[in-house]
Amino acid sequence: MGLIRFLIITICSLYIIRSLVRIFLPMLFGSIINKAQEQARQQQNYQQQPRPDGRVRVDYKPETKSSVPDNEGEFVDYEEIK
Repeated sequence: MGLIRFLIITICSLYIIRSLVRIFLPMLFGSIINKAQEQARQQQNYQQQPRPDGRVRVDYKPETKSSVPDNEGEFVDYEEIK
């Protein structure tokens, strides 16, 4: 009797969970899709803003460093021997 009761409760639980997933999963994906679309619209609006002509703006200028420090030595010419 206990096995039959367990099977009935399990089958009913799985059926209820399956029904709830069919209802709530599309709602969840719909909200995620709406958020992604809104972000795409905002990004598109940001890119379409007019920029002033002829003006250059530099946000970051990296330091230029020599690949070999001055105290590392001298370059020596060599000849290739065949």
